[in-house]
Amino acid sequence: MPLPALRFIGFIIGVFLITLSISMVIPMTTLLVYGRNDDLGAFAWSSLIALCAGLSLIARGLPDAPQIRSRDMYLLTTASWVVVCAFAALPMVFIRHISYTDAFFETMSGITTTGSTVLTGLDSASPGLLIWRSLLHWLGGIGFIGMAVAVLPLLRVGGMRLFQTESSDWSDKVTPRSHVAAKMILVIYLGLTAFATLALWLAGMTPFEAINHSMSLISTGGFSTSDASLGHWTQPAVHWVAVVIMILGSLPFTLYVATLRGHRRALIKDHQVQGFLGFLVVAWILVGSWLCWHSGLSWWDALRIVAVNVTSVVTTTGIAVGDYTLWGSFSVLLFFYLTFIGGCSGSTAGGLKIFRFQVAASLLISSLKQLIHPRATISKKYNGHPIDEEIVRSLLTFSFFFSITIAVIALLLSLIGLDWTTALSAAATAVCNVGPGLGTVIGPAGNFASLPDSAKWLLTLGMLLGRLEILTVLVLVAPAFWRF
Repeated sequence: MPLPALRFIGFIIGVFLITLSISMVIPMTTLLVYGRNDDLGAFAWSSLIALCAGLSLIARGLPDAPQIRSRDMYLLTTASWVVVCAFAALPMVFIRHISYTDAFFETMSGITTTGSTVLTGLDSASPGLLIWRSLLHWLGGIGFIGMAVAVLPLLRVGGMRLFQTESSDWSDKVTPRSHVAAKMILVIYLGLTAFATLALWLAGMTPFEAINHSMSLISTGGFSTSDASLGHWTQPAVHWVAVVIMILGSLPFTLYVATLRGHRRALIKDHQVQGFLGFLVVAWILVGSWLCWHSGLSWWDALRIVAVNVTSVVTTTGIAVGDYTLWGSFSVLLFFYLTFIGGCSGSTAGGLKIFRFQVAASLLISSLKQLIHPRATISKKYNGHPIDEEIVRSLLTFSFFFSITIAVIALLLSLIGLDWTTALSAAATAVCNVGPGLGTVIGPAGNFASLPDSAKWLLTLGMLLGRLEILTVLVLVAPAFWRF
């Protein structure tokens, strides 16, 4: 790889580290407000270390007219995620005195908006640590949206080219219009976060709890300020507001931009959004009715609990109300299936994304019609756009490597000594960026603290692969990538 390109990548990572250093002012300010001066040193030293590292990377300045290729963006994306996590983990080591493995796992879980945790005692934890965890979610969410608009279309895995409209065609025109889209997306992200904070506060949370959960929910992250997650709050209004926020974070942000630019029906007319919302409503009604029938809950209470948990898993948020694995074997298997679905392309959600299921269904119907009418010319369209061979190829490639990645990580976890339920659900929840797994160890009522360090590093890799949609990372191991 040319030296100017490496210098450019180092310069950008340096900017990210300086931004990370400045971001640590927020938890420091929070600690001062709450009078918790004992943890100030942890963030001050972490901020200073990140700042020095960032300054060292930008000291030589930006290379003159760097020739940046698309493959350089893949290295930049992966390297920035790893390096930022490495430095963002420092406050957790200094505050909780946990191992660096646990701190890196927690940080990667935060910045990839996975929500898996190794920490307990959150109800009495430092307010600085709590706001830092939520801020990692928030930064990771907006970071992924930017990558989905600017980087993933280059690999044809994000699906963004299927959602082009006259008002929101950002995906294939990264320069010069992407900076305009990025600014508008940031404004929308800030606006939704502010709306979520106000709504949660009015619903019954304290201002501090509302701020934390707004950042966690809009980024479809999952970190909470309580060990009991969202089950700590019994107010139905809190639960329903959380459902709305998770859905807002799972919709394509490019369509929010299109709405602001005058295309008022962009969200309503989009097939992916229609399919996503329709699936959620049907799942709520069916599972809610099943839970009501098999428990002593009223139908509305069952619907509310199901709406929170189903929406949380489908949107890969991972926040929970109670332990749904105690509902019976049917619910365990159902929620395992829901783990893979994900939200919409171009949102903060992980998983396979709903559009891939819709495109696969469209291809299946077309194939069946072709079998019935062999000589007919049957067009394959989705969301008003033709499904060409390139899209089919990218869909098959991504889905194959997505499944293989989960299978390999699960097999390696079983070799480490985890039981098959924990191994398989841990691999799935890491790659899908959901958060909780299944079973008594890593289920909604447990956490990942008891897993061996080797398992945590494997799952950390799974989170990174899943967040960057597999191919963005795998392309780095191809020998051709490193040839000049």
